[in-house]
Amino acid sequence: MESSSSGTTSSAIQTSSGSEENLMELRKRKRMLSNRESARRSRMKKQKLLDDLTAQVNHLKKQNNEIVTSVSITTQHYLTVEAENSVLRAQLDELSHRLESLNDIIEFLDNNNGSNTMFGQDSSTSDDFLVNQMNINNNMFYMNHHQQSLMASSHDALLY
Repeated sequence: MESSSSGTTSSAIQTSSGSEENLMELRKRKRMLSNRESARRSRMKKQKLLDDLTAQVNHLKKQNNEIVTSVSITTQHYLTVEAENSVLRAQLDELSHRLESLNDIIEFLDNNNGSNTMFGQDSSTSDDFLVNQMNINNNMFYMNHHQQSLMASSHDALLY
């Protein structure tokens, strides 16, 4: 009987040791599956982050292009206004010069009207001087105006 009892114990030990091996194998498989799932989640998380960053880069590039376009348009408008301003300044200078010349002529005529009789000059001499001055002023104005128009049109041609 002893041998049957030791046989049972031996088989129980073998069963118990086989059961522990199965349990360890089961735990090992469970750990492997858990690790695989964790790695899969990690890869998915990385991919989502990469996709989000790629979308953000594309959005920022689009935004940058819009800003560059806006700056370019604003610069063109600035240059156009600056050119127009330059023409207007030149016209102002020319008109101021003409006004000053006309005031000088008026002053000269006022002074000569009182002195013409004293020096024996006739009024035709001062009239000729007045006509000559006015012709000179008009010619200068039209030459400057024509030159400014050419400058403005050449500037516009450069812009477009």
